[in-house]
Amino acid sequence: MSTFHLALAAACLSALLALATTAAVILFRRYRALSFRFSDILDADKELERVRETKAQEEATIAQLRESYEEKRAIYSDLVATVAIYDEEVELAEWGFYKPHFDYGTSEQFKEAIKQVKETQKKMISDKSAVECNTEWRVGDSKAEGRKMTNRSIKLTARAFNNECDAAISNTRWNNAVAMEKRIRKAYETINKLNQPQDIHINPGYLNLKLKELRLTHEHREKKQQEKEELRELRRQEREEKKLREEMDRAIKDEEKYNKLLEKARKQADQASGEQLTKLQGKIEELSNELAEAHEKSERARSMAEQTKRGHVYVISNIGSFGEQVYKIGMTRRLDPDDRVKELGDASVPFTFDVHAMIFTDNAPELEGQLHAAFSDRRMNLVNMRKEFFNVELREIREKVEELVPDAEFVESIEARQYNESLAILAQRNEHQPQDALSVYPEAI
Repeated sequence: MSTFHLALAAACLSALLALATTAAVILFRRYRALSFRFSDILDADKELERVRETKAQEEATIAQLRESYEEKRAIYSDLVATVAIYDEEVELAEWGFYKPHFDYGTSEQFKEAIKQVKETQKKMISDKSAVECNTEWRVGDSKAEGRKMTNRSIKLTARAFNNECDAAISNTRWNNAVAMEKRIRKAYETINKLNQPQDIHINPGYLNLKLKELRLTHEHREKKQQEKEELRELRRQEREEKKLREEMDRAIKDEEKYNKLLEKARKQADQASGEQLTKLQGKIEELSNELAEAHEKSERARSMAEQTKRGHVYVISNIGSFGEQVYKIGMTRRLDPDDRVKELGDASVPFTFDVHAMIFTDNAPELEGQLHAAFSDRRMNLVNMRKEFFNVELREIREKVEELVPDAEFVESIEARQYNESLAILAQRNEHQPQDALSVYPEAI
């Protein structure tokens, strides 16, 4: 082989080696990049172990957080309960409805009972049984100084507890009586706990006297309010009776007036003839009818005045004021019962009442009571029984009325004229109101 061929072969071999080296370097770099990129995946066991460790750490953290949350939630709950005791705006449902503990008939009896409780409290304070200490303390080996310290602590304890109780009692209202009881109990527990190192404690009997004072004071206020309402109802009944007497007097006067006019017309007819007689005969007939009507009215007025149970039981509604399926079932002894309905719809409500039934009966209180009893579970006001509104379907009332008074007339339609006219006017106003151009398009889509 010639030198030329050897040189050419060497050159080719050198080129191939260079090319192979370059390719090897490129492949190695790619291998390193891929190995680095997928190193975690390549070592599956190592990755799985790492994930398991991470999961265990996260679960431990979650468990610690849950435990910490439960502890803090319990503390928060206690704080909320403590704050609520001193919150006078707390909702009634949160503390429950107050149940009366006493059955005194008058506010004066409650007043006397409160006085007796306070006297008993004073006696416990004076004989040093309200706040007690069972340990004889010494100060610098001196029993006398120890007694001074104890007496001073007892006075401070009594004053602190009495102040808390006085504040609770004075702030007691219809909607927080139960909360104020809890406030007194909380003060009792807290003050006793603070005094444990000195072995000083408030007597449980003294606590019970304070709770009794609170309950008596609260029920005394409620009784006074009840007496006011009873007096108001009594005056309303007196006004009703007065109006009934006035109606009776008017009816009697009307009867007397028509009787005199009829007698006068008859005397004139005795002396008249022809066309004048015909006119007088027509007038006599008209006056006779008016006299008969006045006589019937005066007799009914006398009867109702003499028989105090006679009257009308009414069923009325006012959807504009109270909404649908709300009906008032009441009674009136007025000679004209519609006057009472008009009175109810005058100033206190925005619309007049619709009358569904107006039943005259010899025993109006009994019929009214039967209807009230039938729908007692549907009363709107469960506290004041004089508020005679019921959330019930009109069909049910009609069925009960027909059961008790088969010949009673009942009107199921609800006119609500002024209410419906008001709705129509409002609708018309809204129709003519100019529409804002921008309101057609939403701010965002």
